[in-house]
Amino acid sequence: VRRVITEARGSENALFSVHCHNDLGLATANALAAITAGARRVECTINGIGERAGNTSLEEIVMLLRVRQARLGLECAIDTTQITTTSRLVAELTGTPVQPNKAVVGANAFAHASGIHQDGVLKDRLNYEIMKPEDVGLDDSRIVLTARSGRHAFHHRLGRLGIKLADGKAEAAWQRFLQVADTKREVDDDDLRKIASGESNGNGHATAIDVPNEHNHVADTLRHMIFG
Repeated sequence: VRRVITEARGSENALFSVHCHNDLGLATANALAAITAGARRVECTINGIGERAGNTSLEEIVMLLRVRQARLGLECAIDTTQITTTSRLVAELTGTPVQPNKAVVGANAFAHASGIHQDGVLKDRLNYEIMKPEDVGLDDSRIVLTARSGRHAFHHRLGRLGIKLADGKAEAAWQRFLQVADTKREVDDDDLRKIASGESNGNGHATAIDVPNEHNHVADTLRHMIFG
C-alpha cells in the first residue's frame, strides 16, 4: 500500500481503500498497516463475517482508532456504544454466532475469571482492559466466579447483590464458596445467595448476612398505610 501511494501518479488526489481477508488471522493487522501507510478507507464487516475466514472486523478497527487515537492521529464518527447491540443483531439475523473470545464483542471480551486478574481489574480496570466496556455499550466488566477466583472478587460480587456479611461470618461463607466452586464451572448469583445464607452447608439458617428485601419493604409500607 505504501509503495502504491508513493509511486502511483496522482495519488495525492486519490482516496485509497483497503479490503482485507482474515485467512491467517491478520485482517485487522493488515488494515492497520494500510492505515499507517496512508489508506483512509477500510472495508469492514460486523463481527468480521465474510468469504472464507471472513473480513476485517469493523468493531476492531473502530476501537483501534479510538484507543490509539493519540498515536495514529485519526478518528471516525461511529457511535461505539452501539457496537455490542449491532453485533448481537447481526449474529441473530445471519445465524452466525460470535466466538466467545472474539475481540471487542465476544462474550469473554470483558470477562475475568482468574483470581489475579479479578483483583487487578477491581483495583484499576486499566490493569487488564485496554478499553472500557461502556465504550462498546456494555454495563460493566464481568467478574466470573470460579474455583480460581479470589476473596476480592467474591466479596465484590456479594456487594453488587446488596449482601453484607455479618462480622465473623465471612470466612465460613468463603469456605462454602470454595466447596461450591469445586463442583461447578461458574458460581452464579443464586449460588452466592445460598452460600451467604448458609444453605450450602445444610444448616438451613440465614444468619450470616443482611440482605435487603424489597418485598419486606413493600409489605411494611402497606402495613403502615393501612394501620398507621
